[in-house]
Amino acid sequence: MEEIGQVMAQDAESDAVDHIVGQWNRERPDVDPSPAHVIGRITRLHWVLDERLGRVFERYDLGRGEFDMLGTLRRSGPPYELTAGELRGSMMVTSGAVTKRVDRLERAGLVGRRAAESDARGRLIRLTDRGRELIDEVVEEHFRNEARLLAGLTADERSTLTVLLRKLGRTLPGE
Repeated sequence: MEEIGQVMAQDAESDAVDHIVGQWNRERPDVDPSPAHVIGRITRLHWVLDERLGRVFERYDLGRGEFDMLGTLRRSGPPYELTAGELRGSMMVTSGAVTKRVDRLERAGLVGRRAAESDARGRLIRLTDRGRELIDEVVEEHFRNEARLLAGLTADERSTLTVLLRKLGRTLPGE
């Protein structure tokens, strides 16, 4: 935690979140707006990161959800095939969202569907060769983009942030 204190001392420039917290301190001294120092920054970072990450996906005519589905299939390993239920669980979306994404990706020739051998009603979704080539290309650019977005942090700072975000995620209600 001493490192975090040093980072905060080095980064003494205030930002919009500091301004907002200061205004609440002035206007409502009876409430503690300090959680906004964390939540406000995470929210603002989400907006910025979502837009900047989306730029890569747009170049390939993909939405974030479609990228996620192609990536989920690719990282599942050969034969790059999962059931709709497995996709839904891995991507944490509804069955309707999975169907919509599969439909679009199938029309684009990036995935295919077939009946599961063990369950005639079940469907397996598989990356096509074209889908695998595309996701392999996109994921390289995506990770380069993420590295650029984190270039302002040292490796140690990234490690510390990873630990803290993981801890925050585990402590949130419902997690």
